Amino acid sequence: MNATAKADLELFTLKFERGALRDEELKRLYERILLPRMIEEKMLSLLRQGKISKWFAGIGQEAIAVGSTMALQDDEYILPMHRNLGVFTSRDIPLKKLFLQWQGKAGGFTSGRDRSFHFGSREHHIVGMISHLGPQLGVADGIALGEKLEQSKKCTLVFSGDGGSSEGDFHEALNVASVWSLPVIFMIENNGYGLSTPVSEQYHCKRLVDRAQAYGMRSLVLDGNNILDVYRQIKKLAEEIRENPEPILVEAITFRMRGHEEASGTKYVPKELLEKWAQKDPVENYERYLLKEGILNPEERDAIRKRFKNEINEAWKSADAEPEIGADEESELRDVYAPFELKVSAAGEKKSEKRYVDAISDALGLAMEKHPNLILMGQDIAEYGGVFKITEGFLERFGRQRVRNTPLCESAILGAGLGLSVKGYKAMVEMQFADFVSSGFNQIVNNLAKSHYRWGQNADVVVRMPTGAGVGAGPFHSQSNEAWFFHTPGLKIFYPATPADAKGLLLNAFEDPNPVMFFEHKALYRSVHEEVPEGYYTIEAGKAKKVKSGMELSIITYGAGVHWALEEARNYPEGSLDILDLRSLQPLDWDAIYESVGKTGKAIVLHEDNLSGGIGAEIAARISEHCFEKLDGPVMRIASLDTPVPFARKLEQQYLPQKRFAKALSQLFAY
Repeated sequence: MNATAKADLELFTLKFERGALRDEELKRLYERILLPRMIEEKMLSLLRQGKISKWFAGIGQEAIAVGSTMALQDDEYILPMHRNLGVFTSRDIPLKKLFLQWQGKAGGFTSGRDRSFHFGSREHHIVGMISHLGPQLGVADGIALGEKLEQSKKCTLVFSGDGGSSEGDFHEALNVASVWSLPVIFMIENNGYGLSTPVSEQYHCKRLVDRAQAYGMRSLVLDGNNILDVYRQIKKLAEEIRENPEPILVEAITFRMRGHEEASGTKYVPKELLEKWAQKDPVENYERYLLKEGILNPEERDAIRKRFKNEINEAWKSADAEPEIGADEESELRDVYAPFELKVSAAGEKKSEKRYVDAISDALGLAMEKHPNLILMGQDIAEYGGVFKITEGFLERFGRQRVRNTPLCESAILGAGLGLSVKGYKAMVEMQFADFVSSGFNQIVNNLAKSHYRWGQNADVVVRMPTGAGVGAGPFHSQSNEAWFFHTPGLKIFYPATPADAKGLLLNAFEDPNPVMFFEHKALYRSVHEEVPEGYYTIEAGKAKKVKSGMELSIITYGAGVHWALEEARNYPEGSLDILDLRSLQPLDWDAIYESVGKTGKAIVLHEDNLSGGIGAEIAARISEHCFEKLDGPVMRIASLDTPVPFARKLEQQYLPQKRFAKALSQLFAY
């Protein structure tokens, strides 16, 4: 027996209290809670007929989604989950479009690219989930931050399941919302099970909302099967936090009457529990209450049901008649990124000597001046100026609202970046060290990267990544992890080697509405300097730079590798080595690579990242494929050892590829 769910049965007596609600409002709530129930019944029938592939039923939980949605203003954002069909229907999303979405057809919200409720609609102020359950909580923080910055007096509502509340994203999002006093209602839909795992095995506290106390938040437990209780309480909370922003944790007690999804069934649920919870059905009980009070009569009820049945059947018939989606490679590739064509701002003639670190700081300041909607977020970036002092003085220049210290919550902050994008802001998230990005990996590769492809929402987020070895910082402060992201469609990757390029490419990144991973080599911060153009200018991504022109051997590299190549070039005759600085890794300048190799016939791909699975492997493979007939020797890859980055200086020097590069260069040159 699920002891917690059994105890929850006794927690509330299903008693409806209308308060000051008029008859028309009560009837409106009835229509809103009935429609998703009737749609779900239709979907279960279609599932049995094989007309749809999967369904996550919210039967028995409609009061939470409907009551919460009706309690908010139409332009306040809601971030729902699998069992919140009532959110979508209460926001008047056309039924045909929903059916097209569930069938994976062209007229759906994701054009067949994602299923069920994995979509959003800016028109309806809804941001859908991804399968990982927790990341949408951080996105809600970002949306609420945007509302707070605009002083719009709007709140945001985000759903979580009882199982999802065990994820780290849940705790990070609550912590950030509390520290920043964000107007977010975190709604835990406690339906007794996370798939088949009972809540007693998900947490050990008495109630899930007990966690709110640790974050300094208010909390509330609701009867999730009582639509009037949900509506009234959420409406009250929303009114309060619009005026005085703060997050609130709500636990709505309900029960999942069907399987996690239909195929999994409910054999693990005691029959007694299902029978007793069925007696608390939110739709049937509310209907009986309205009939008993004379607010609704049987004729009206039957008329409403008939109208809904006709609307559902007509919408389904129309959607079902639409053709299956056609596969178009061009549009699939095109929609991975939000449209963007850089209007290049040329560099001026006036220059001044700048270190790499100063060029980055200069670019950030110029971007903040040009884009008043740009928000900087990161650990210790405000008063302290960041661990590398790149944002030193920014707090005084741009204010605390735009230069924001963050808790150590990488995932929530990256999610907040996407939420800010939904509200029309730009965001920069600074990883204190590139290594720490692993704590927010899911947000980047599954949320930021896929958002535009899935439902047309761009992620206008620049993630700054202080990267690289050579400074004796050991395995967790020295990684070159650009290859982690190179494999993920939807991300752009910039990796400049010089101060002038760093400035121009970073300013480009803030123009681009797509997510950009911006790598900055720590060892170059204060060791490399040059004449850098003053003022605002941009450098186009996907355009490699010819660092040295030669005819006998091509060196294709980026980041610190550029400087290693130039240093080694001193040992070779002038005009022999063709050195290409890629500058951006996504997009990559394949034309420049093929042109260089076609000219010299020999190629070394050099990078600091580990050899196996590094970006050099892809470059070498494509050179072999596209330049095979022009090659006069093997395509060589030179990279760091396939070990973690060691701390001791001699071990680190052995790990890095410079000595192996010098040897390989000599061998290939003489080939």
